[in-house]
Amino acid sequence: MKPFKKALSTLALACGLIGAGQVHAENLKIGLILPLSGPFSTIGKQILDGVKLYMNVHGDTVAGRKVELLLRDDTGIAPAVSQRAAQELLVNEKVNILAGFGFTPAAFAVAPLSESTKTPMVVMNAATSSITTKSPYILRTSSTMGQFTAPNAMWAAKNGMKNVITLVSDYGPGHDAEKQFVKTFTENGGNIAAQIRMPVQSPDFSPFLQRVKDAKPDAVFLFVPAGEQGVAFIKGYRERGLDKEGIELLSTGDITTEDLIAATGDAAIGLKTSFTYSEAHDSDVNREFKQKYKAMYPNQRPTFLTVGGYDGMHLIYETLKKTGGKSDGDTFLASAKGMAWESPRGPISIDPETRDIIQNVYIREVKKVDGLLQNVEFDVIPNFKDPGKQP
Repeated sequence: MKPFKKALSTLALACGLIGAGQVHAENLKIGLILPLSGPFSTIGKQILDGVKLYMNVHGDTVAGRKVELLLRDDTGIAPAVSQRAAQELLVNEKVNILAGFGFTPAAFAVAPLSESTKTPMVVMNAATSSITTKSPYILRTSSTMGQFTAPNAMWAAKNGMKNVITLVSDYGPGHDAEKQFVKTFTENGGNIAAQIRMPVQSPDFSPFLQRVKDAKPDAVFLFVPAGEQGVAFIKGYRERGLDKEGIELLSTGDITTEDLIAATGDAAIGLKTSFTYSEAHDSDVNREFKQKYKAMYPNQRPTFLTVGGYDGMHLIYETLKKTGGKSDGDTFLASAKGMAWESPRGPISIDPETRDIIQNVYIREVKKVDGLLQNVEFDVIPNFKDPGKQP
């Protein structure tokens, strides 16, 4: 601990000297730490697409400062790599803002550096509830697992499901999802038959699917990281006939994201998920967003990750407009708290007390719309705060 504290002290001194002589007309340097290689590279790429799209639409200058992106690849769930990247960005590159963070371990590893150097840190995906408590300079434009999960449990209980097994990946967001689903479902009269955790990297779903099939619950609640794991699970769920046994599959929208739903194919039709963004969201802001996205990325579909990066840049730009270009942590945070705007996902705001996001959560069903699989919203819980931070 002592060497680490000494490193933080040295880092704080270095960044304090940098900040003291900072001229606001200098480039605004944003250190973007994302998984850009390895098994979760698509997550980092989609967030980066959203960041680049925002800058393409709104320009690379804000409040008189040219925005400079400095990318670092943390390869996925590798907190030591994330921490080293942040240290290098702060000391050598003298970045003004840290952003990105595909996974919770990365955000946890960098949070002490954010606090020590008073550097704003914008989390664009990592979803463990407690992240914003790890540094007073952290803001989040993605979501928390509790925000997705509580509405799912509420909907399941309301629609007659009494007995559920939870299946989650064994890391921070999975634990959050499990805890929140169990809490909300049991509070609404449901019973949890079993709580099962699976390896976060390269899991074999076969034994877990068989265990669920043998137990014959009303439903199984699933959380796995956004990516190919969802495709594999859905196909296994259909192939093993869990649907024919009447076992409903409930999940957060990670398993039916727009970039993967085509790979799942018709096996996804009828799946019900809770989430904050759908390409099919019916709003003028989303239609304009999709049009600009398609112009820049004609062979891709926007996802919640894209929107998390896009909104993260919106928060940075609009905050700098309010501060007149000042990016020191205390000024930036004071101006960002309480900010509200219309996102492609709907109305969102930054909770001034928790620095976390407040947003609509939608219950959706996968349907084929004009030949394309879409997450069609049919219910909404408006302006939903992270339940993990509620008394």
